[in-house]
Amino acid sequence: MILSTGIIIAGFFLLIKGADWMVSGASALAKKYNVSDLVIGLTIVSFGTSAPELVVNSVASFQRHSDIVFGNVLGSNIVNLFLILGVTGLIYPITVQSDTVWKEIPMSVLAVILLFVLSNSFLLQKVNVITRIDGGILLLMFAGFMYYIYTQMKVERPETEGLPVKGMSNLKIWGLIVIGISGLVLGGKLVVDNAIKVATVLGVSEKIIGLTIVAIGTSLPELVTSVVAALKKNSDIAFGNIIGSNIFNILFILSVSSLIHPVDFNTTFNLELYLLAGGTLVLFLAMFTGGKKMLDRWEAGILLSVYLFYTVWMVAKEI
Repeated sequence: MILSTGIIIAGFFLLIKGADWMVSGASALAKKYNVSDLVIGLTIVSFGTSAPELVVNSVASFQRHSDIVFGNVLGSNIVNLFLILGVTGLIYPITVQSDTVWKEIPMSVLAVILLFVLSNSFLLQKVNVITRIDGGILLLMFAGFMYYIYTQMKVERPETEGLPVKGMSNLKIWGLIVIGISGLVLGGKLVVDNAIKVATVLGVSEKIIGLTIVAIGTSLPELVTSVVAALKKNSDIAFGNIIGSNIFNILFILSVSSLIHPVDFNTTFNLELYLLAGGTLVLFLAMFTGGKKMLDRWEAGILLSVYLFYTVWMVAKEI
């Protein structure tokens, strides 16, 4: 128990330092190559912080633990949307770019709707399952999203373009990014594994552990990265990391999981799909209330309150 607690503290240290290094490296990369922070947040940062979900889901799919596959992705996306954006927005109101409001947020909603249609027994399928063909569809949609990001790299230019940039070497930039991501993945694993041990010793059920500790644990990289970015007043990386991770989780991680082995869908997860779709629509509407194209502190507080209510309700239902 004491050893596990000490390892959890060490894991959090790795998470914090890893996030700091990755955000610094990603920001330097954006400035060096005149790529916007938002594009970096939607790609390198979001992919790096989604690494724990990818590892957990690949193993779970191979071992045919379908509920873990869906629970991890949907739980992590709910944590990203409600908990992490809520905490981040309370620390520092997040300014959101116009393209994100009209393109990336709607893409996140469409990803949830597509997953709902593919998971439930509509169309020709007779059972609730994400088949390898469905996985291929999700992967094609992910390729389309990456093409969109590629086109954005051509048209978006950061405010620092044309200004001299105090250079970090490429080796230092990529070193910070790689070491940062490694610290996030390792730190997240240490925290999750040992938190489960502590919870088990305390007699908490595995289902409650999965709904809370595992979902939050695999999202710790996103949480720490977005908080660090917010403290550095880098809204584009803070927001792009969350929206990018949610799109990555559904279109890429679930597609990889289903290509490894078809994933059975438990229809009780439809509640989480409704919550995700509704929450993302609320986030879209929040861009037009209060500060325009901004997640204000009171709006962030609403997101955080919804997450706390959802978590308490889920736990109370199982007790």
